[in-house]
Amino acid sequence: MANHESDEHAGHGHLQLEYQPALPLTLGKTIIWLFLSTEIMFFAALIGMYIVIRFGAPTGTWPLPGDVHLVEQIGAFNTFVLICSSVTIVLCLEAVKVGKSGLAKFWLLLTLVLGSLFLGVKAYEYKSKFDHGIYPAKPRSLIHEKPNIYYVAAVRDNLTQQIEGLDAQIKDGNASPEIETRRELCNTLLLGAVNWAEREAADNTKSDAQRQDAIVQLARLVLGPGHHHGGGDSHDHPFAEAMKRERGIVEQALQPVAEEFQKLQGQQDSNEDQGQKDSSEDSGDAPVQPTGSLPSALKQRTDALRIEKTRLEDRMKATDKLAELKYGINEDHNLRLPMVIPSGNMWASTYFFLTGFHAIHVLVGLIVFAIGLCLQLTPKRAGFIENIGLYWHFVDLVWIFLFPLLYLF
Repeated sequence: MANHESDEHAGHGHLQLEYQPALPLTLGKTIIWLFLSTEIMFFAALIGMYIVIRFGAPTGTWPLPGDVHLVEQIGAFNTFVLICSSVTIVLCLEAVKVGKSGLAKFWLLLTLVLGSLFLGVKAYEYKSKFDHGIYPAKPRSLIHEKPNIYYVAAVRDNLTQQIEGLDAQIKDGNASPEIETRRELCNTLLLGAVNWAEREAADNTKSDAQRQDAIVQLARLVLGPGHHHGGGDSHDHPFAEAMKRERGIVEQALQPVAEEFQKLQGQQDSNEDQGQKDSSEDSGDAPVQPTGSLPSALKQRTDALRIEKTRLEDRMKATDKLAELKYGINEDHNLRLPMVIPSGNMWASTYFFLTGFHAIHVLVGLIVFAIGLCLQLTPKRAGFIENIGLYWHFVDLVWIFLFPLLYLF
């Protein structure tokens, strides 16, 4: 009995314990997972913010992709590019594990190229937004939230500035058919569309709905028949009918002005002829005295009628040209006029905020890939490739969430 107990104590004295890790994580992988956990919380907050803002907006007050020049096919292509890059980084890891350094560098280089292609496409999309005046700015870019008198005033100011700039180019001798055509179009819009919308909006004899509709028609003419503008056929639109009615009104106003101008012009010509005859008959010993203030008043009235007649004729020409235009002149004629996009400024802020942060993460990944290409990709580097692969998969996964939210809803 004693011997048995002594044997047990002796056995316990030589007991060896081995600790098998439940999760065989290296230090590097542990660090990358901790880092990704913070990134997950960061992007979850950003995406949650967007979801609350987007789906909390009243129906019909959030821009559709076409309203802000988002092309779903381009977004889908970029998604495909990122998914392919996730495949190539996995193939790179497998090549590193079996010691195929050359093949591993090929797959890593291809991953770098695909990531660069993604950023290139995103830069193209950003440029498209900026070219159309869709970007975050304080107090605003070219986007207006509502069609109101402030919007009409912004269009007037924009057209006036464009006309002044084009006139300066023409004066400096830089005139070209494109510049002259653009100048004529801007002048037509200013004399026709903007003046008409301002008069309609200020006409107290019309209902509030009619006055508001005039500004809406101007907004539709600039941006196009978007969903928030009521849709409709871009070729047979109410604005064309309004311009035809406007032409009739201008024509009625022009007729008496033209008749009175011709009558006074004839009287002025007759007085000038009589003055020349009296001057020729005069001996020249004394200057001819003026016959009174009537010729001067006649000339002032004639000049005033000439100006009014010219103004009305320009308005008539403008209405004729505007009746032929279709909705969406910003796109068709490459104009940068203010546009009405409900919630457009909020959309621009959230879009550039989300995609901008994602693009920064893509850029960081590309920098690490470039560093990896400078290393010898032996099996000892498998942990390094696996860690950057995990980071790249996370970047890809974030875009999988962003694409449908931004491009499809």
